[in-house]
Amino acid sequence: MIAVFHHHPSSLIYITSFTIYYIIKEKYFNYSANNFLAFIFYHSHKKMNDADNTYITIYETGMNSISYIRNGEAGMKTLTGYLTIAFILPFFVLSVYKAADEASRLESLPRFLDSRIEVTNAASFPQTSLMTDQDGRVISEIFTPYNRIPLAAEDIPEFLKKLMIASEDERFYEHKGFDLAAIGRALAANADNGTIEEGGSTITQQLARNLYLTHEQTYNRKLTELLYAYQMERTYSKEEILSYYLNSIYFQNGAYGIEAASQVYFQTSAVNLTNAQLAFLAAIPNNPALYNPSKHFDRTKKRQELLIDVLAEKEEISPEEAKALKGERIAFTLSDRVDLFPDYTTYAEAELKELIRISEGIPSDSEEELDSKVEQVLQSGVIIHTSLDPSLQQKAVDAAAAHLPDQEAEAAAAVVKSSTRGLAALTGGRDYRKYDFNRGYQAFRQPGSAIKPLLVYAPYLERTHTAVNSKVDAGPLCISGYCPHNYSGKNYGKVSLEQAFIHSYNTPAVRLLSMIGIDEGFKDLDKFGFSEVGEADQSLAAAIGGFSRGVSPLELAGAYTVFANEGFYQPPRAIQKITDKNGKLLYAWEEQPVRIWSKETIDKMRLLLQETISSGTGRKAYFPGGYTGGKTGTTNDYKDYWFAGLTDEYTAAVWVGKDQPESMESYEKLAPHLLIWKAILK
Repeated sequence: MIAVFHHHPSSLIYITSFTIYYIIKEKYFNYSANNFLAFIFYHSHKKMNDADNTYITIYETGMNSISYIRNGEAGMKTLTGYLTIAFILPFFVLSVYKAADEASRLESLPRFLDSRIEVTNAASFPQTSLMTDQDGRVISEIFTPYNRIPLAAEDIPEFLKKLMIASEDERFYEHKGFDLAAIGRALAANADNGTIEEGGSTITQQLARNLYLTHEQTYNRKLTELLYAYQMERTYSKEEILSYYLNSIYFQNGAYGIEAASQVYFQTSAVNLTNAQLAFLAAIPNNPALYNPSKHFDRTKKRQELLIDVLAEKEEISPEEAKALKGERIAFTLSDRVDLFPDYTTYAEAELKELIRISEGIPSDSEEELDSKVEQVLQSGVIIHTSLDPSLQQKAVDAAAAHLPDQEAEAAAAVVKSSTRGLAALTGGRDYRKYDFNRGYQAFRQPGSAIKPLLVYAPYLERTHTAVNSKVDAGPLCISGYCPHNYSGKNYGKVSLEQAFIHSYNTPAVRLLSMIGIDEGFKDLDKFGFSEVGEADQSLAAAIGGFSRGVSPLELAGAYTVFANEGFYQPPRAIQKITDKNGKLLYAWEEQPVRIWSKETIDKMRLLLQETISSGTGRKAYFPGGYTGGKTGTTNDYKDYWFAGLTDEYTAAVWVGKDQPESMESYEKLAPHLLIWKAILK
């Protein structure tokens, strides 16, 4: 009070005088309690532009005045008596007159609040986004940061509304955002305790606090909360406020809003709950920790019964209904957050960022802007539709576990549905956990001979139209000091293109690339968008997989889809589209297939790939029942094993190796890369 008097003595005079004025008017002329608080708001905020520390103190002074008023009739008389006896009685008479004059001008309060407090977008609280598989089943719930699933106002059960009003705000439909009587009771309790614990908050106040303010326990924050609540009541209907409230309050165990709570506790929508179950959930928000049903079931049940009794007392339900509701057995099971197939969803979330970046035209170096936009999208509660095939994904995970030779080895696989280019499965490594390093798309390794179809043979056939039985020299070779060798250093002499391909001879591949030109080979390869292949890799060594960094399993699988689509290439994508909860399309990839090679070339390549599995280096990947074709790849010192190939429906690439590259010659006869590929696609 000293601080207020020092800076703005008139503020102290007005607030204290208006307190007296309010007592007289309320007692004898039925003066509105809301008008009293409106004056406190109005006069306090008039000082905002003078000094921040002053109006905060004015807040506290106003609240203390209210506390004196609400201490009871005896307290009021005592306060009035002291002031009357005081030697400054004439001064206060003038002040009361001034307060009455201020009160007569309160019609400007709404205009004042409109200029100071914005309560728009009350329905825009963060929501849970969902990721679904190819059949629309949820595979991941994305909380940003909370688990909140909105329920339309018309779908919120009327019984639940009655319960929450009985629990939290009996005069909800009567007040204008705050309940002065409840505030007075709370202030009296706080004065007795010497703390700020009991709040007397209405539903509107609680919503304002959740949406716009902090949960700081101070009178300053409390008065600000009342201002926001008053403004919200002017902006939204009671039904809108109640709907927003029921979609935002906390139900413990990570559930925000009634729909999320219903899913967490009963694994169904709130529209399907019984009235007893609704009453059970309605018991929680008053004190979520105290009424946490997973730890304090008896407390929650007791409060549920109390709320039911309140409705019976208000004749909202009959005594017989109340008895039946209280007698209904409540059984709940806490559901875990849905977060399946971590290998795949980790990549899908990364692809989501790229899709938004491209769609919104955000520069690649504006990471902060991109993160902000992604967060905004996810908080709006979108559905991310993916091409995941759950059964194929599980087969890929199981195949690696079954065929890796030892605990040090790692494997990664990418499987693409050839006709749609949708990513059906992706594995990131042994015992993969979400957001770990994902070898399926983040590991770049030299591809060995698996690159030959893309960099050498298809470009050569496209430009020369040579038959696959034409001859090529498989003998020793040195070009400008580069002298590659065949496996075991053998000299095979003149062989057919088919033989050179299916047995993966090295020197013929280097000769063919040299014949068409390195730049021509890379002109075709660049169309596949290998992210870590650059100008430094443009050498003859690339013909047999000699790259500085290399390719990822996902990139290689995507490139091989060209052999399943008559020479057309389109990048593989996990995400089909992103929609809002109502199905409105928000984002989708707009890429179109690009022709790389002619159908004539593709037909020849499919024959070579098929022969590689039936009689060449890929024999262990063979299985009957339709087309299968592919190409092996092994790097120097057996540090990496690759197999990329296709069936009638899918294209897949598998990599086996170690995170710290070292020789794995002992794996050669076991051929884990071939066995994993076969186990996935068979």
